[in-house]
Amino acid sequence: MTVIFSKKCEYGMQAVLYLAAREKGTLVSADEISKVLKIPREFVSKILQSLRESGLISSSKGKSGGFSLAKSASRIKLIDVVAAIDGLDMFDSCVLGFQECSPTHPCPVHNTWGSLRTQTYDMLTSETIDKLKEKTLHKISSL
Repeated sequence: MTVIFSKKCEYGMQAVLYLAAREKGTLVSADEISKVLKIPREFVSKILQSLRESGLISSSKGKSGGFSLAKSASRIKLIDVVAAIDGLDMFDSCVLGFQECSPTHPCPVHNTWGSLRTQTYDMLTSETIDKLKEKTLHKISSL
């Protein structure tokens, strides 16, 4: 169940991790990503387009075309994928949607959510996708 990220963002993180787990420079088709990660093909195309527009992945057209990382996996953080797909508003807004939520006028879960939000942000900004390659390969093999 998604708690923080949209399904599109979850799939985007999976797709980027999958590309990072492949041999550097390998072009991967949207069909392959869809089949291996069990993501609907139409959804994969939209996700890959967002990631390409953000500069995280690149694409090559044609019969032998496909997608690959646009830069080294050690230079891509999970927060980059979140920013490209969902944006970073979740780290500045009230989890319950109250407009006037602040430290001086907190919502009922302000302090708890603030701590979780900070921990989540810190993890996403510290993890580069190259550090997650082996875990990704292990997870993909179990799908």
